[in-house]
This record gives sequence, C-alpha cells and structure tokens, in this order.
Amino acid sequence: MTTVLDPKKAVSVNPLKQSQPLGAALAFLGLKGMMPLFHGSQGCTAFAKVLLVRHFREAIPMATTAMTEVTTILGGEENVEQAILTLLEKAKPDIIGLLTTGLTETRGDDMKGILKSIRQRNPQLKNFPIILVSTPDYKGAMQDGYAAAVEQIVSTNYGHYVPEEGLPPSVHSKPLITVLAGPMLSPGDVEEIKEIVESFGITPLVVPDLSGSVDGHLEDEYYSVTSGGTSLTDLKRLERSTFTLAIGESMRGAAEILQKRFGTPFEVFPRLTGLEAMDNFIMRLSQMALNYCDPHFICTPFVPDQFHRQRKQLQDAILDSHFYFGGKRICLALEPDLLYSTSWLLKEMGAVIGAAVTTTKSPLLYDLPVEKVLIGDLQDLEDLSVGADLIITNSHGKGISQRLGVPLYRMGFPIFDRLGNGQRCLVGYRGTVSMLFDIGNLLQEQEAAH
Repeated sequence: MTTVLDPKKAVSVNPLKQSQPLGAALAFLGLKGMMPLFHGSQGCTAFAKVLLVRHFREAIPMATTAMTEVTTILGGEENVEQAILTLLEKAKPDIIGLLTTGLTETRGDDMKGILKSIRQRNPQLKNFPIILVSTPDYKGAMQDGYAAAVEQIVSTNYGHYVPEEGLPPSVHSKPLITVLAGPMLSPGDVEEIKEIVESFGITPLVVPDLSGSVDGHLEDEYYSVTSGGTSLTDLKRLERSTFTLAIGESMRGAAEILQKRFGTPFEVFPRLTGLEAMDNFIMRLSQMALNYCDPHFICTPFVPDQFHRQRKQLQDAILDSHFYFGGKRICLALEPDLLYSTSWLLKEMGAVIGAAVTTTKSPLLYDLPVEKVLIGDLQDLEDLSVGADLIITNSHGKGISQRLGVPLYRMGFPIFDRLGNGQRCLVGYRGTVSMLFDIGNLLQEQEAAH
C-alpha cells in the first residue's frame, strides 16, 4: 500500500496543480451550445482562458460576472443576473455553466438562492438549463473541479426525451450506454473510446464529449459558444441509458448519481492504457453487446477483427520497446487519475517509478507502484528527480528537464509548447502503442547520449 504524504508547504514553488474552476470549465466545454460563466473577477476568467487557449490552440468561449471591489462587498447577485441575460441575448447558448471562484466562495454567496430569485424575476429563465457548480480555487485541484462539474451535469433535470421524427429505426434499436469521460482523457482519447464502443454495435452517450468541441477542426461559420459536444438532447437521453462506463476513478461520483436517479448500473475503469486494462474493457463491451442477442440463439463472444490486430500490434510494441524501459528510473508529476494510469503502464514495462507527485487526494493514490506519493509541486519533483532517466509532467517541467539534463515527456495540462493536443490519443491499444514508442524513443536517445 502506497503512503500518501501531504506536507502542507507554506508556499508553492513552481506550482503543479491547476484550479477547480479551470477543471469545471474544461468539463463544460464538452457540452454543445455551452457558455461557461465564471462568477468572480475578470482575472479569474482570463487566467483560465489563457491556459485553455494555449493548450488547445482554439477559440475558447468563456464569460465572467466581472466582480469588482464594490460588488464583492455589496453582493454580486446583480452581476450574475446581468451576465446571464446578456449571454442569452448576445451568445444565445443552449446551456450556461455557472461556476464559482475563490472570490465569491470566500464571500459566501448563496448561489442557489441567488439563482432561484433570478429565475423568479425573469420568466424566460424558468426552464432554461443553468448548471451551477461550486468550485473554490483555494482548495482541491483541476481534477476535483472537473469531477464536480460532471456530477452537476448529470444531476440537473433537463426534461424528458422526445424521439425525433424521421430518424431510422436502427437509431432507437441500438443499445445506448453512458460513457463518463474523466479529466485524464484528451479529445483524441474520447474519440478513440467512442469508435471502440460503436464497433460493438452500441451507441455511446459521452458526458462530457470534448472530441466534438476542442478537437481541433475548422467550422464553416463562427460560433460564440461551443460548436460540438454532448447536446441538450443527449442529456435528456441519460434516463434511457442501460449502463454507465466511468473512465477514471474521479467519475465514480457521477456514475453513482446516475444510478440513484435512473437505476443505471455502472462500472469504473481506472485506466484504458495497457494490454490487460484494454483486454478487460474490450471483454466488457463484448458481454454488453451479447446481452442484446436474440435469446433463442446461442451467442458466441464477439470482438471485431480490428481489435485482434491492434492487440497483436501492441504485443509487438511491448516486445520492441521493453529493452529501453527495463530498470529505468522515471519520475512523474500528474493529476491522480493520469498518474495512476501512467505509472502502472510504466511498471508493467519494467520501469522503476522513482518519484510520484500529484495535486489532490484520491483513493487511487493508495494503490500506486511506488512506496510514497507526494501531494506537492514541481519543486518537489525537481528535488526527487536527481539522477532520473525520464521526467513525465506538463510543459512547466521544461525548466526542470533542462537543469537536470533529464528528458521530458509532456503529459497532463497544460501542454503549450507542442502541437496537436486536441487530437493526441494515449488510450486503447493504438494509443498505448503510440505512448510506448514516444517514451521508448526518448529513453533510447538518452541512452545513446551517454
């Protein structure tokens, strides 16, 4: 069992963690027609927007209630109301994601009461979906904010689903399952998971679906809100889902909410990177597909041919690259879900986890292939990475890499000095192959240099 250390440093040097509001905003970006609204100062919103724009290199829709010194003291209800009404008039969103910041959380605004009174004064807001999530940025981290937003997304009542006319019967006859996409998944990862699920004849309802909004694509026209993602119609269909696949331990809470609301059973997959992890996922999908077979016929296990080939390619990649991983000391600084997924893959490849630093608490931290994990910052990573063969963290680890002369494999958020973050895929058989080759090449170069 891994020991979790939380030293409570007086000051963070070269911070690793990102704030809860940023995580919540990222989750909201996976909803179609969404406008994230920060209830706080302009600086809170600007900081989050800059990081998201630099990471995805896309236009990021985001708004703020623009609290000032005066409104902070007197109360921000008028700012919230004006912001919502202005957005409805100018941006015309389908959904608004209202999230708090450290400023308003410290003041102690009764956000539920404020939102209720705003709806009473404005009849046009009576049935308009406004998702409220509490995300104080003085505690927790990006993963916590993302998880809190997803929990509120699946908790909100959007009304009942009405089938659209003109759709082919196959659309309604296919089994529908919910896929809760955790914060460790990039838009490219989500796209890969959707393709895998669809290959089994199952329709995935992904919440939130970043692959439709920040995956890096040009639109024919300008959108002031998110142009893709999980639509309002999709959210109404949650009650029709027969099963929930939660990708990442942080999605367990949202899965439990769906089970409580609609009786939907669920299963949590902490990771989808690695041979055994993907085998378990593929077999689960196969079992789910068989549940819809005609009971009068014998159903044999079914796995599409492409996955047999992809699995063999991963086996070959493991064989080709394990020479470079064996015995190498690798130090990581990532959010808990991503730290768990990556460290276990490296362990399976024969590497030694020299140090593990993370941002916030999680049950997964007690089951890592390392004796101790530290909730800390990038200074802690630098102190622990002396003599390492590889460092894995976000782009802020570049300075550490240069000072220690240790190669850096960029992972997590933000990555602002590399292209393609919207389409990068590190899950599934194919994604695991890509990761192994990328890391293996870095280790090979480091070995050749010495």
